[in-house]
Amino acid sequence: MKILIADDHSVVRKGLRLILEEEYPNAQIDEVSDSFELLKKVAKENYTVIVSDITMPGRSGVEIIKEVKEYAPKTPLLVLSVHAAEEYAVRAIKAGAAGYLTKDSAPDELIKAVEYILKGKRYITSEIAELLADSYGDNFDKPAHESLSNREFEVMKFIAAGKSISEMAETLSLSVNTISTYRARILDKMRITTNTELIKYAIEHKLV
Repeated sequence: MKILIADDHSVVRKGLRLILEEEYPNAQIDEVSDSFELLKKVAKENYTVIVSDITMPGRSGVEIIKEVKEYAPKTPLLVLSVHAAEEYAVRAIKAGAAGYLTKDSAPDELIKAVEYILKGKRYITSEIAELLADSYGDNFDKPAHESLSNREFEVMKFIAAGKSISEMAETLSLSVNTISTYRARILDKMRITTNTELIKYAIEHKLV
């Protein structure tokens, strides 16, 4: 059994390793600290399961899930994120993640989730199941941010966090012009005219 842990915080990686080693003492466990190393690993080696954050240096957000699945389509990926389920869970599951947990989850829930996805199942909590159901329903009162693509949503969160266009371009490995284009699309789709309005919206919807 080979497990890959991807997280940019060494304390988190160490904690995950201890939990997984206790349950799977014979497993080979590798660690990476950013999305570039994550993609390198999955391109070269076959893993039984991947436990990964989605906000790390390099490629970030649910786009990294899609890229991992391109290299390792049969390897289940469990997202372990600091972001609340309503922020990323639905997007992560739709992108190919086998499950989504927040970092305040208990260790036994982590193991339960790993066991589920090792059996070829998806680990969907009742909260995420409800979010998924809402996302597929004919709900005309959906929040404006749900109309955004995954990349637009990522840029929107960066704008709401006060990041400059150049900072976003560097983090996402995109050009400044591309970021500006995304910003224009976001404001248009959400019917917002300024960054200040967007920040207010993000706070009201607990996206930052």
